[in-house]
Amino acid sequence: MRSPTDHTARLRGAAVGASSGAVAILAHGLGGGATLLDGSALALLFAACTLIGVVVATLRPRYGIAGTMAMLAVGQSIGHAALSMSPGHHQHSSSPSMLLAHLVAIPVGALAIRAAEAGIRRAITSVRRFILALGSILRPPAPRLRPRRADDRAEARRLLVSPGIGRRGPPRAGAPLSHLAPA
Repeated sequence: MRSPTDHTARLRGAAVGASSGAVAILAHGLGGGATLLDGSALALLFAACTLIGVVVATLRPRYGIAGTMAMLAVGQSIGHAALSMSPGHHQHSSSPSMLLAHLVAIPVGALAIRAAEAGIRRAITSVRRFILALGSILRPPAPRLRPRRADDRAEARRLLVSPGIGRRGPPRAGAPLSHLAPA
């Protein structure tokens, strides 16, 4: 299952699928296979590479570069097998140039895919930081709260509604008596 924070899974799947198809065509040509492929062979190759890409996009890259190399090796094998199943294909043995093309393409492709993943992660992180910084700069200032004045009418209402005896004793000398009158 793909991690919800793995933003590069689709990129990895597309890269493995596309490079598997490209290397299968290259190695097939180097191995003595038909250089002009018919429609059924290409359709089978595209279907196989699409399936490989979807499967790789759903897997977690647990083993780093070695896992990516294994996915590429499996993808190239399936792509080459798809090309070998075409109706006009003549059986041929694995030539050294074909094997060399596969063996060189696997680590080079894995390094390129992992470098692209690291670049995408850095770009996403930079864009996120920029948006967060921009959001904090463009945020409108918080409204200033005015100090609340004591309202004599509210105090009188509180005294009238409260369940006990209000203030005890006489009012202060010189204090207005308006706060005792109901509003």
